[in-house]
Amino acid sequence: QVQLVESGGGSVQSGGSLRLSCAASEFNFGFYAMKWVRQAPGKALAWVASVGNSGDNTHYAASVKGGFTISRDNAKSMLYLQMEDLRPEGTARYFCAIAQERVPKSQGTQVTVSA
Repeated sequence: QVQLVESGGGSVQSGGSLRLSCAASEFNFGFYAMKWVRQAPGKALAWVASVGNSGDNTHYAASVKGGFTISRDNAKSMLYLQMEDLRPEGTARYFCAIAQERVPKSQGTQVTVSA
């Protein structure tokens, strides 16, 4: 069964940075494209970024492009999301998932950005 555990969330002021990590296990991580999604309070789940299985094909939502960087380390079965210049609209629970999964099955990590 796929296991994904996110970490690295926290509370930062506007303009701050965070690096989220996702530890993957119980499946062949290197075979799958991965993504980050987020859910802000009272809003639907929103896609943030995706990365191909080898790490060289990345895509971003328009709202985060230029500020967020998705990456992966297949040798360590780790997925990352570097978030720079965070704004209050970045406040959400962030989840990692296999790209084809419609709904994340992990706990997520909370990011709170204060003005």
